[in-house]
Amino acid sequence: MQTPSEDEVRRLVREAVDRALGSETALTPAPTPAKPVRARRVAIGADHGGFVLKEVLRAAIREEMGWEVHDCGTHSVDAVDYPDLAAAVAREVASGRAARGIVVDTAGIGSSMAANKVPGVRCALCHDDATVKNAREHNDANVLALGAKVVHRGAAVRMVRLFLTTEFAGGRHERRVKKIMALEGPR
Repeated sequence: MQTPSEDEVRRLVREAVDRALGSETALTPAPTPAKPVRARRVAIGADHGGFVLKEVLRAAIREEMGWEVHDCGTHSVDAVDYPDLAAAVAREVASGRAARGIVVDTAGIGSSMAANKVPGVRCALCHDDATVKNAREHNDANVLALGAKVVHRGAAVRMVRLFLTTEFAGGRHERRVKKIMALEGPR
């Protein structure tokens, strides 16, 4: 028998509490991923403007943080289109093949927009530790967008570490995240 992921355990507990308390959310259980989320696996991708920072982050995630990394590309500084790489990362996260994702382009804006078009993704464009912590604790962000020309490499490594180690606070934030996800419409 496979051990359920942390998110699956949270979902089951949430549903049990909702049923026990007669909450109206018990009637609309949270959607479950098609497959269990692969814990401690990060999908990462960047366009040519974010390639160098992506390589720094990829090494740090593997070597310093001990997470498995799925590199969605690009693999050089040759020009590519950021929506393609951001969508690849977002699909890895939405499918459960990765627990978290990181997208990098020159400013982070375009990749953030593209990743957020994939149902199930909550991508946050962050510029400092405070925005990363808020994105994880309050919004349960599952993809982090960074701008290679906006965030210094050392700060980016620190922000990624914070992104990977900060847990969702739940509580009052749970209701708000559900409202964000409901904007996608039925799945």
